Amino acid sequence: MTDLSIQKRLAAEVLGVGVSRIRINPEREEDVEAALRREDIRRLIKDGAIIVLPARRNSRGRWKVRHEKRRKGHRRGHGKRKGAKDARADRKRMWIYTIRKIRRYLRWLRDHEVIDRKTYRRLYMLAKGGTFTCLADLKRHLQELGIQVR
Repeated sequence: MTDLSIQKRLAAEVLGVGVSRIRINPEREEDVEAALRREDIRRLIKDGAIIVLPARRNSRGRWKVRHEKRRKGHRRGHGKRKGAKDARADRKRMWIYTIRKIRRYLRWLRDHEVIDRKTYRRLYMLAKGGTFTCLADLKRHLQELGIQVR
């Protein structure tokens, strides 16, 4: 096996690629070994004695498998989490979603005359103050007051 590192380096420089992408045809090794000038290398590239391999990329196969698992909720347990609780779910956003749901329900109760305006206003202010952590909490409170809810 002859040392063709000089020819490979010259070919890489001529083609503007890395040395690892240069391949020499094993049947034309003698011709390549004799080539010591850039002009000779260019001629061999044109003849097909020296070829360039296509650029390699990172495989995304492993990423695709992981991504699919995560879409199904796997690999998202306590051991995978970093940062504060608010880093994953913003506290303000969560409050907005909760209070909107509670207010929508209170409005529905008032419009369907399940509760009167006075009770609505009192419950609205309690909700605003953060008394109810969720809609189920509000429903429990309504049951304690003796108001039938569905």
